[in-house]
Amino acid sequence: MIPEGSAIWRLVTAMLGEDRAGDVLSVVAIDPRLGEGSRQSSRTEVAMALNIVLFADLLTRVASAAAYVAEVRAEGRTVCFDHGALRTIDGPSGALPTGAAAFSRILEPLGYAVAGTYPLPKLTMTGRAFAHRDMAESVPQFFVSELHVAQFPAAARDAAGRIFDNSVDPLGEAEREMLGRLASDGRCSFETASAGLPGVVAAFGRHHETPVLADYEIMRSATAEGAWIATEGNVFNHATDRVPDVTALAAQLHQRGWPLKPEVELSANGRVRQTAFLAGKVVRQFRAGDGSLTQCEVPGSFYEFISRDVDPATGRLDLTFDSGNATGIFAVTGAP
Repeated sequence: MIPEGSAIWRLVTAMLGEDRAGDVLSVVAIDPRLGEGSRQSSRTEVAMALNIVLFADLLTRVASAAAYVAEVRAEGRTVCFDHGALRTIDGPSGALPTGAAAFSRILEPLGYAVAGTYPLPKLTMTGRAFAHRDMAESVPQFFVSELHVAQFPAAARDAAGRIFDNSVDPLGEAEREMLGRLASDGRCSFETASAGLPGVVAAFGRHHETPVLADYEIMRSATAEGAWIATEGNVFNHATDRVPDVTALAAQLHQRGWPLKPEVELSANGRVRQTAFLAGKVVRQFRAGDGSLTQCEVPGSFYEFISRDVDPATGRLDLTFDSGNATGIFAVTGAP
């Protein structure tokens, strides 16, 4: 566990409280170099703290993830948090920057850079992997995908406009101050980080109004991914656990009856293997035509597993993604 008093420990504890912070910090592996302590918070420490808080949030929303991680903790093991994924709208988005730009403005000051772009034509999406420039193997990546609304039929485009074009921008003065300081200096005071981090965490949420059910149904008929964003927004679609042998783990989990997708996805280069728990169902509110509220059960987020081999060309862990793998994994949140 990272030392008490370190920047990450203090930031996460300030966000989650001591008990919840202790639980998640005891189970997520953190590079010891990030616990050395400093009067200021580096961009790498703030990035790791952000990831820890977002991981903890996913555990509150995904029952299978919480149960699995609780089992890992009880056995004295740790989770190697590989990456978190989120979905964005490349189209009308109100006050939010369109698509991945809504998050590149956050991730780049935290030390991230685009490490790969992955077309997802079957989903009418494009994915971008953001890897950390200081500690790429130790600090989780972000896989940010954007849905290309302009490529859908007119009815779906119009519905998307009605759903997403009222989005608000969650970033305020404190968040911009922190990000600006990290971008220029690579570090900021703890006070600046603790003031800015809550708003940055809040950016990974839903920022448009409760959708009208009829618009949701139109979106769902054209794109399961767009329907998912309509209810869930920009929360972590999934968090991913890097394990030594995902194929062996999948066999064990299947045997024990965990809700796992049937197959393991294999990358074209053969070095990246992925599987995931099936997305659980969540109840979300919708507006009816008369303005009244109703509730429906829709797909939520999920927990993923990945194994990465060493790239013989570099001698380093292969941190790339694969368009085919991503397309297969995304299917676990297909709308009912």
